[in-house]
Amino acid sequence: MPREIKEIKDFLLKARRKDAKCKISFIQTYLPSVKIKKNADNVKFKVRCSRFLYTLVITDKEKAEKLKQSLPPGLQVKEVKRSERV
Repeated sequence: MPREIKEIKDFLLKARRKDAKCKISFIQTYLPSVKIKKNADNVKFKVRCSRFLYTLVITDKEKAEKLKQSLPPGLQVKEVKRSERV
């Protein structure tokens, strides 16, 4: 179930939880991680917890870079490329 988070502070708290993880398919294990998707007009930060997929949408590029730098050091960051539509 997806949930959108409006506050940066709430997202950082969710990202630090023990159940914040992502499945790595080739080694079949779960690692704590955050996915970052950059679009033309916004940046989305996504973290999967046990019950919900939490998403934070930021329209300011400078705030997004600051948030990326302030993520916990033990967290794996994956940048998802924007798909090209024909």
